[in-house]
Amino acid sequence: MFVWLKAIVSAITLFATPALAGAVDEVLAGTRPLTAVGPLDEQMVAGIDRFCLRELVAARERRNEVWHRDYTNPNRYAASVAPFRQRFLEAIGGVDPRLTVTHPNRYGFEFLETMDRSSVVARDVQVTVRHVRWQVLDGVTAEGLLLQPEQVQAAVVALPDADWTPEMFSGVAPGLAPRLQLAQRLARAGCLVAIPMLISRSDALSGSPHVAYTNQPHREFLYRQAFEMGRHPIGYEVQKILAAVDLFSQWAQRRGVPLPIGVAGVGEGALLALYAGALDPRIEATLVCGYFQPREGVWQEPIYRNVWGLLREFGDAEIAGMVAPRRLVIEACAVPQIAGPPASRPGRRASAAPGEVGPIAVARVRSEFDRAQMIYQRCTAESELRLVISGAGTGPAGSAEAMGAFGGALGIEIATAAPPVVWQRVKTVEDPEQFALRREARQFAELQRHVQTLLRLSPKVRERRWRVDPSTAAAWPAKQETLRAWVYDTLIGRLPHPRLSPNPRTRLVLDEEQFLGYEVVLDVFPDVIAAGVLLLPKGIKAGEKRPLVVCQHGLEGKPMDTISRAADVYRAYKAFSAELCKRGFIVYAPQNPYRGEDRFRTLQRKSNPLRRSLFSYIIPQHEQTLDWLATLPYVDAQRMAFYGISYGGKTAVRVPPMIPRYCLSICSADFTRWVKTIATNEDRYGYGFTREYEIVEWNMGHIASYAELAMLMTPRPFMVEQGHLDGGAPVEWVASEFGKVRRHYDILRLGDRAEIEFFNGGHTINGQGTFRFLHRHLDWPAPAR
Repeated sequence: MFVWLKAIVSAITLFATPALAGAVDEVLAGTRPLTAVGPLDEQMVAGIDRFCLRELVAARERRNEVWHRDYTNPNRYAASVAPFRQRFLEAIGGVDPRLTVTHPNRYGFEFLETMDRSSVVARDVQVTVRHVRWQVLDGVTAEGLLLQPEQVQAAVVALPDADWTPEMFSGVAPGLAPRLQLAQRLARAGCLVAIPMLISRSDALSGSPHVAYTNQPHREFLYRQAFEMGRHPIGYEVQKILAAVDLFSQWAQRRGVPLPIGVAGVGEGALLALYAGALDPRIEATLVCGYFQPREGVWQEPIYRNVWGLLREFGDAEIAGMVAPRRLVIEACAVPQIAGPPASRPGRRASAAPGEVGPIAVARVRSEFDRAQMIYQRCTAESELRLVISGAGTGPAGSAEAMGAFGGALGIEIATAAPPVVWQRVKTVEDPEQFALRREARQFAELQRHVQTLLRLSPKVRERRWRVDPSTAAAWPAKQETLRAWVYDTLIGRLPHPRLSPNPRTRLVLDEEQFLGYEVVLDVFPDVIAAGVLLLPKGIKAGEKRPLVVCQHGLEGKPMDTISRAADVYRAYKAFSAELCKRGFIVYAPQNPYRGEDRFRTLQRKSNPLRRSLFSYIIPQHEQTLDWLATLPYVDAQRMAFYGISYGGKTAVRVPPMIPRYCLSICSADFTRWVKTIATNEDRYGYGFTREYEIVEWNMGHIASYAELAMLMTPRPFMVEQGHLDGGAPVEWVASEFGKVRRHYDILRLGDRAEIEFFNGGHTINGQGTFRFLHRHLDWPAPAR
């Protein structure tokens, strides 16, 4: 816990400069007494949490200010929402060109058969069911079933919940009641039905034989890799749906006949149906069963539903508005409930993120429906939006009313009853369940290969934007400012709120032989504070200004960890705050909010939908802190440096580059090929195998890795400290990433300001070359040997 014990000090005369010899102030001059009770780290995290929750609620009203729909006529309406569709597609990572678009009429549904297995799975007098595959992206296909009726009147992409197989959804395999077998009901009504297999919530394949296996659902294991590269399981599966729509449309054009197209989904499939229907105007009818509701609580849902920036523009009602004026049927019904990720068990790393899918109250469905209805009304298409409540909201999906409303827009009539279907199964030597497992393994591997290819090629993408050579070096300062703003806005997320007056509160907590320590709390935003410990060397002369070093703790740390010599924390921190203060530097050890396990990790979940991250709060905390420190009479505001270890090293490449007040930055025990560290699925250094599910950052692979972030420090000095035995990163990754930084500094003729020190040690402060670096660049004399 964040225990800052106050030392027992004598009551003596107070002076304006507390570090003057013989003077000890209980409270720093110009501040109020700090009276807060309880751990300040907990207060900080709880305050940011309250701020986040308010912002999620406020986002609903702010979205009204963003949208400017033109309701004059359907064409103008479509034109006004087109830019939103494009941004929505980018938000879910659906940005890769589909082969079915770039090469129209080249591809079709491929029947999958071998010498031992027919493509036909089952049939009856009306419908034939086949194993099929269709091309989607370069290296990515969809696999599933195609249900072919004798007479095709419409086409539908039917989307089961993620834990239902296409065979279950069509009634070919057991597991679902006839009413839930939407695919076979649609096929018997004359629909050509494609059912893509969705990546499931099983954890069987979530891991690597080179590292470990985890309890992460497949969707999460893919999400962690893809998110870092600007891709998403949702985006991949929407692309599969739209590729099927491409094939339906092209098939109809070749035949010269109209073919109404719809999408229908349950549970996870309903999410995908809503998204696909919003993105593609060719889809004439969309059926969403058991998903639609206010989305401000998305942070409580499984992490693979986390979409960067979603709620800035898109709640479920706004997404429904992109379906308008076409038919959209919302069915309030029972949903496949998810209590959390698979349970941890021997042989599996317990690394999955929390997240649940529970029942949706009808009142919540109706409240979001009412918002969508206002859009449909303005489009004069009120009758095209339907709300169907199945059994008071707890009945099964696929009610007669919902299916009838959906089918009506496609010109088909769906039987009101759903009697059991007796399929004639085609015998095969291959066990159907094993076939389904192998199919998922293929699809899961394809998507991972696609992400890993993006990872491998991402340095080339970044280099095109960031590379500087001698002929372009003079233009770097202007380019740098553009890149800095771009990184802040797109990767970190900038808060639009003005900071409050700091209202500093302090109290004496340490009176050591060589320095004093004051606990400090500052206001930043409503409910958001900055806090830390300020160490002042004793013997500062009146009027003297000294350089200041901000010493940042790591994950689950606290300021006193950087000061204490207790064995459990000294191993990593080496009391570097205290040691630097003994050398005459003023030192500030801030509390950063990455403490409290899921309490802080869910801050990231609550922030991401608003295009914010944990560092969206940390940067303003540091800005407020530095601005206040600069007012202290003994601090030289031109010589304020940063030195952070581990998660503090993460801070070193994200915060000082954004804050000009920091005159230099030192990254200890964290600098590496960061994008690879996050997105790899085969290296033991990969965060994808750890509990740190909050660590991924949207599209970082195509924006900036650590080398590029460090480039933003120029012309200010930058240094890396790394132990050869640090298990967080191999030194060759560290060296290769730093090589890009050094090249950049050298081209700008600043080579003497970029340094790296390797040492024989682990995940710890070394305090040798870094201390010399601080003395040299802060122009402060080193102690005599």
